[in-house]
Amino acid sequence: MAMDPRALWTMSYGMYLVTARAGSRANGQIANAVFQVTAEPPRVAIAINKANFTHDLIRDGGWFAFSVLAETVPMEFIGLFGFKSGRDVDKLAQATVREGLHVPLVVDHAVAVTEARVLQAVDAGTHTVFIGEAGAAEVLSAGAPLTYAGYHARNGKAPKNAPTYRGETEPAAPAPAAASTWTCGVCGYTYDPAEGDPAHGIAPGTRFEDLPDDWVCPVCGAPKDAFLSD
Repeated sequence: MAMDPRALWTMSYGMYLVTARAGSRANGQIANAVFQVTAEPPRVAIAINKANFTHDLIRDGGWFAFSVLAETVPMEFIGLFGFKSGRDVDKLAQATVREGLHVPLVVDHAVAVTEARVLQAVDAGTHTVFIGEAGAAEVLSAGAPLTYAGYHARNGKAPKNAPTYRGETEPAAPAPAAASTWTCGVCGYTYDPAEGDPAHGIAPGTRFEDLPDDWVCPVCGAPKDAFLSD
């Protein structure tokens, strides 16, 4: 039987914000490979890329937490924690954070939060699978959680360090005289000229071609030339 990666794309996932701390350093990142492995005692597992800052904090700090994201979470929030590095940006300073037992908990756009102590770290090649025992958990709202399929339905893409990264590439096309919408090739954000980007000073009705050269994707910060016309 041949290897068809599309078979793996049919698997179901959620969307989570994983946080960790080691000493005075703390960070958070988006992850989808988070799941419960036992009920008694309650144990969970997460897969984190070894190149990520959060990976080192979990390894060194021995604890991690995760927030279950609501399906109404703004794409800009996912962009902050999913497409920017904590080595360059203090992401937690831009969120509502509550102290847990050992690590910070992000409560913005969260259905529930769980904190776990690392019991085992399993080498999985590009990723480490951390298995932890839940020490505390709380439901924060009655909202529905965001699924990975729901994220993709909103044109979201997996960062290159995600275990489910597909490596999709789309050929660049010549820009038409007046494109209707333009999509970020990094995170999937769609720029609609009818809506503009008022939060960053771009008025509704502004064509993509008329955006300033230094305008960047409001979700992931990709430059203008990373966008493809739809």
